[in-house]
Amino acid sequence: MSKNARLSLIIVAVVAVVIAGFIFFSRNNTTAAPQSADGKVTVVEYLDLECPSCRAAHPGVQKLKSEYGERVTFDVRHFPIPSHRNAELAAVAVEAAGAQGKRDEMFTLMFDAQQEWGGQQTSQRAVFVEFAQQLGLDLAAFEKALGDPALRERVLAQRAEGSKAGVQGTPTFFINGTKLSGAPSYDNLKTAIDRELSR
Repeated sequence: MSKNARLSLIIVAVVAVVIAGFIFFSRNNTTAAPQSADGKVTVVEYLDLECPSCRAAHPGVQKLKSEYGERVTFDVRHFPIPSHRNAELAAVAVEAAGAQGKRDEMFTLMFDAQQEWGGQQTSQRAVFVEFAQQLGLDLAAFEKALGDPALRERVLAQRAEGSKAGVQGTPTFFINGTKLSGAPSYDNLKTAIDRELSR
């Protein structure tokens, strides 16, 4: 190989490494807890659908969504805890419902009925299909989506992102990239959001 060809290969390799590093760095800085670029506030919540504390926080989050409207972006991400037998499938069910435009509605159904299906050691797939039926979803498409490896990978990728961002339990909130300290109550979240809006 000539000296010029070898030099060209080295340059190409260096450029590739720099680009890969930039992509990786950017993803790490923006995926787990994105900050708003338009002056608004972004609230990222990592939750486990089988977690009682997440269920308790849900009404307050819904209230905040209605109060702030477009001034605040709420981004809900999955962080299924491995010891919760049905949390991962529940997250996939939410995403499957989302494919038919009913993601928020499925979240609400999951939390409303959590005491019935949560904590069970057997698969609650049939219960989740029943939820889909209540929402008027195409059941064949929903059941197919439940077995879609891509949806499961999306859920697991969100959990991995949360771990990188320092999530250790659920629910965990980030307000414009800053992890919320203290209990994720309505009042604490509202105070943190108002602080960011006033900047």
